[in-house]
Amino acid sequence: MTALYSCLRDKAVFITGGATGIGATMVRTFVQQGCHVAFIDLNAAAGAALMAELPAGQVWFAAVDVTDVQALQQAIEAAAARWGRLDVLINNVANDQRMPTAQVTPANWRQCHAVNLDAAFFATQVALPFLQQQSSASVINFSSVVAVTGKVDMAGYVTAKAGLIGLTKALAREAGAHGVRVNAVLPGWVRTERQLNSWFTPEQQQRWLEDSALKRFIQPEDVANLALFLASEQSVMITGQAIQIDGGISLSD
Repeated sequence: MTALYSCLRDKAVFITGGATGIGATMVRTFVQQGCHVAFIDLNAAAGAALMAELPAGQVWFAAVDVTDVQALQQAIEAAAARWGRLDVLINNVANDQRMPTAQVTPANWRQCHAVNLDAAFFATQVALPFLQQQSSASVINFSSVVAVTGKVDMAGYVTAKAGLIGLTKALAREAGAHGVRVNAVLPGWVRTERQLNSWFTPEQQQRWLEDSALKRFIQPEDVANLALFLASEQSVMITGQAIQIDGGISLSD
């Protein structure tokens, strides 16, 4: 069950990578709270499909490649203009492609960081002036549990996600003077369609359960509920934190 946060009604939320997976679940969840939600994604078809199932006038979508910094920042400015405010920024977009270290090229490395780290910085950069106008505002960066456990064949992704924790702590100190909270969420292996189709094999699922303190899988709704709390005024004194939502996993590879 999802709690109802009355403080979130009519707030404006911007979510990157919001058309599928955890992002789409967060879009739906914030809409259910009565928020105005803007989201972007590279997948135009999925974004349009999600828009079609939600209340007209309450959501806004644009197909944007977050590695295009100008397009990313213009989308945030457009959303803030549309709603007349911005209260919550969720830097959710990610690409967790695997590649052996020996095969990584400079272009692969830069692309990985452009999606998984740079986009969060440049989104926050342009969002902060809008967020600072509110009495309570929140930035939520999506890192990953692999930032602290490591992962084979994912050096670029792990490095970028660890960088997001550092970025979170730096921006929390800077933005806190203006009443803006900045936190990082570190999900474990979430049972999204992409993960089930790509990496989360039955063997991996069995191992996850064996190494998890809580003997069930993490669902997108579990992560969305944490994001709701961090966006709400119930977390008004929480900032600069890297919060793991992983069921108590001990898995390291």
